[in-house]
Amino acid sequence: MKFNAERRGALAGFGAGVIASWLSESGPVNAALPVTLAPDNAKNLRELLRVLAGIPRRRDFKTVPMILDDPDLWDAASIAAVLAYTGGPKQAWDNTDLAGSWLNGMRNSMNVQIWSLKQPNFLCVSATHGSAHLALFDQEMWDKYQLAKWAGGNITRNTFIQAPPAFSHDPGDFQSAEGVFSSKDNSVLVLQRRGVVFMACHNAIWELAERLVGAGQNPDHLTVDAIAAELTNHLIADVVLTPGIVGMLVNLQQSGFAYSR
Repeated sequence: MKFNAERRGALAGFGAGVIASWLSESGPVNAALPVTLAPDNAKNLRELLRVLAGIPRRRDFKTVPMILDDPDLWDAASIAAVLAYTGGPKQAWDNTDLAGSWLNGMRNSMNVQIWSLKQPNFLCVSATHGSAHLALFDQEMWDKYQLAKWAGGNITRNTFIQAPPAFSHDPGDFQSAEGVFSSKDNSVLVLQRRGVVFMACHNAIWELAERLVGAGQNPDHLTVDAIAAELTNHLIADVVLTPGIVGMLVNLQQSGFAYSR
């Protein structure tokens, strides 16, 4: 993978030097081990996943402002790495509906790119907001703030971050209708292991905090800025926090990502 330090904009301006300095720090924060289902020949994608797994992500906030105005408040180095990726085709999905087909759409796109079009280094990014953003919080937040009330449908728990039974099938059999790459295996966790980068939206987090306070779903009687901080601290591992996903879609498209929804 090659990093382009001349990317336009403040976010991409961090470039390779800053990414390298972050990698030289102690241990990563809120980043899981780089276990991957990416194809063996996806060297560029695997390198990106390795880099992202090694970049610390701050998750120790006490409060956060409504509008983030300092790169220390979001995952700037991780964003820079994603924007600088030139290792293969790139697609950014504008995902808003938790109960919709967002996971299935990304899975189908990856399957076509990897096996039909022979593009193993294809990079898929989930630009996540709306109700879909609820999938990016751990179960502790779902329980504490009764997030199922905002999920709609018959959703009672964050099953989106669980591994379905199909995840245990042999990944070597990519044609299996019951296997790892089938519709039986749609989940955030599985797609992360395949290389999908899920980006979180600070604006969505702040607006959820406002709704929780307004609805009285606030057991600790916290302020909006404190709830937003707590929700941010409980984003699931490997998620990349952005200052706002709608604005970030501009940067993704400028960096060569095809827009899809």
